[in-house]
Amino acid sequence: MASPAPHQDVIDADRALVAAVLAGRPGAFERLVRDYQKLCWHVVDRMVRHPDDTRELCQEAFLRIHQTLHQYRGESALKSWVAQVAYSVAKRHLERRRIPLVDDAQDEAGAGLAERVGADFDLEASVADGQRHAMLHAAVATLPPLQRTVLTLYHLEELPIGDIARVTGLAEGTIKSHLFRSRKRLRDLLESRLGDSP
Repeated sequence: MASPAPHQDVIDADRALVAAVLAGRPGAFERLVRDYQKLCWHVVDRMVRHPDDTRELCQEAFLRIHQTLHQYRGESALKSWVAQVAYSVAKRHLERRRIPLVDDAQDEAGAGLAERVGADFDLEASVADGQRHAMLHAAVATLPPLQRTVLTLYHLEELPIGDIARVTGLAEGTIKSHLFRSRKRLRDLLESRLGDSP
C-alpha cells in the first residue's frame, strides 16, 4: 500500500540534501546517488527491461539530475522528483525505439474501471511462496512499460497516486485505471498458470 504524503521533516531533509549538492559539499551528490539509485533502477528497468540499457539510462538520469537539481523546489519529496527524471529518460528511450508505453487494446477495454481499484491490494502478499513469487515477477514483465512502472512506483516504491501522476504526467484517474488493469491482468495470468486464485 502506498504511503501518505511526505511529512515536513522529509521535505526539509530533502531540501537540505539538495542545498548541500548545489553548494558543492564533498560527498553530497554521492549521497544523493546512493539514496536514490535503487529507485532510479526500478523505474528505468521496469520501462526498458534490458540491463545494459538500464545501466546506461540510470547514468544518464543521474547526469540530468545533477544538471537540473536547481529546478527542484521542495514542494514534494525528492524521491518523486528523482523518479520523474528517471521516468522521463526511460520514456524518451522507448520513444526513440518506437516501443509503445501502453497496450492500446487493453487501454480501451479497461476504461471506466478506476473506481474499483483497491488501494489496500498487496501485490507481494498475494503470492506468498517462492514459485508464485517468481511467477508474479514473470507476469509483471509481460505488462506494457507504463503499467510495469506504475505498479513498481505504487507497490515497491510506495509513492502516492498523486506523486505517480506528477512523475508520469498522467491524471490520477488514469493512474488508478492502469493499476486496476495491471492487477486484473496479473490475477488472470496467475490464475491461468496456477489453476487457482492467488
